[in-house]
Amino acid sequence: MERHLFIAFGGTGDLMRRKLLPALLKLRTSGKLPGEFVLLSVARGQLSDEQYRTWVREVINEHDLGSEELQQWCSECVYYQTTEDDNRNDATLASRIEQIEKEHELPGNRVFYLAIPPRAFSPVIQQLGKAGLSKRPGWTRLVLEKPFGRDLTSAQKLNQVVRDRFDESQVYRIDHYLGKDTVQNLAVFRFANMLFESALSRHQVDNVQITIAEDLGVEQRAAYYDDTGALRDMIQNHATQLLTLIAMDAPSRFDADALRDEKLRVLRAIEPIRIDDAVFGQYGSGEVAGEPMPAYTDEEGVASGSTTDTYAAVKLSLNNWRWQGVPFYLRTGKRLPQKVTEIAIVFREPPVCLFQPLGECAVHRDVLRLRLQPDESFSLAFDIKVPGAPLKVEQQSLEFRYADAFGDLPDAYQTLLLDIAEGDQTHFVRADEVEAAWQLYTPLLKNRPKLCQYPAGSWGPTEADQRLASEGSRWRTRANSRIE
Repeated sequence: MERHLFIAFGGTGDLMRRKLLPALLKLRTSGKLPGEFVLLSVARGQLSDEQYRTWVREVINEHDLGSEELQQWCSECVYYQTTEDDNRNDATLASRIEQIEKEHELPGNRVFYLAIPPRAFSPVIQQLGKAGLSKRPGWTRLVLEKPFGRDLTSAQKLNQVVRDRFDESQVYRIDHYLGKDTVQNLAVFRFANMLFESALSRHQVDNVQITIAEDLGVEQRAAYYDDTGALRDMIQNHATQLLTLIAMDAPSRFDADALRDEKLRVLRAIEPIRIDDAVFGQYGSGEVAGEPMPAYTDEEGVASGSTTDTYAAVKLSLNNWRWQGVPFYLRTGKRLPQKVTEIAIVFREPPVCLFQPLGECAVHRDVLRLRLQPDESFSLAFDIKVPGAPLKVEQQSLEFRYADAFGDLPDAYQTLLLDIAEGDQTHFVRADEVEAAWQLYTPLLKNRPKLCQYPAGSWGPTEADQRLASEGSRWRTRANSRIE
């Protein structure tokens, strides 16, 4: 891994403190980042280098990383640069970068990480280009946090701003779900195991369900969330990325372009979403884990009378050879009973029911569950005969748990930061993927379904359950270890 300067815009922000800086510190402690890895944080606050180093040491202590070696690195390799909203500091930042690189004899390799509000992306990117920082000796990489736009038009404008200053090979759009080992394993699970790969098609699968459930409300993100909603926050990016990974065909080779080409083919095969195939909801008052919870509109920071969706469920149909006729159901919501991200692949029933006591078919649909968080695991539910007479069929499951085999899994940000440092774009989102996803969902944002209510602590609006029931199906989320 080549030595480089990591420039973090938003260096005193919430994302930097909670996710980005701890991941960098852990990578530095583990020795996975080079010895001369240097951090320059950029933000609007008036801080000296030493004041910022004190801030970094607080994060070090919060995460019990207080080794002598890390403290020394903090004193020698952490810097701070104040910036403003206007363009007067372009030359100042460029000069500071060159000064630090000269002091540490760095080769000019740079990561610009934009841990800032999305509205600031374009101005900062334009300033980097104006200051001549987008193309320099060594390599330069630009990292953008989601969301990548608010709709198709804004995403296209942002991509154009990026293209005017950076080549796509320099751009790393982070969807942190793609850094999770369980998500990265989806390709291995599918294409290294013919047992499962051969079964994943319209011939065997009845439907596919992707659930991203949160038991929390908006917490401290009310200002952002009330202007965003569940469809923008989760479905357009996280859930749709999971869909592409479970639905794509095998790439010709395992590299960034080949993998992302296949994901793009999936997105382009999705039929336009009908408004009747979407359910939007908003939570009212209720209970989660026995604790009373306020309605969304009573949350601090939420606008009175807000019509923001805190729940979204959509049905997607793929018009391709593998998946024609197989519905993909995506749902996400806040204040649901538990936090869980899970893909449930529901297989077809046998064409003939041989086990039919009392006039009813005794078999159940087999279900393959890929739990991505928490309690990361796979399970395959299938029917067996219960010993004894009379004939009785019961569903049991085979399970694999990551914790049993490997212990704790790496943090997604650590994985993605290493990929950035190594120049591996495999688990990052390409510009055409972003636009293809927004093309799907922008019509729903312009012509929104009616907003349904659901009590906090429930699994969402009854209308979403009724939507699946009308097609002879039901949601298949596993609560803890219980099969539903």
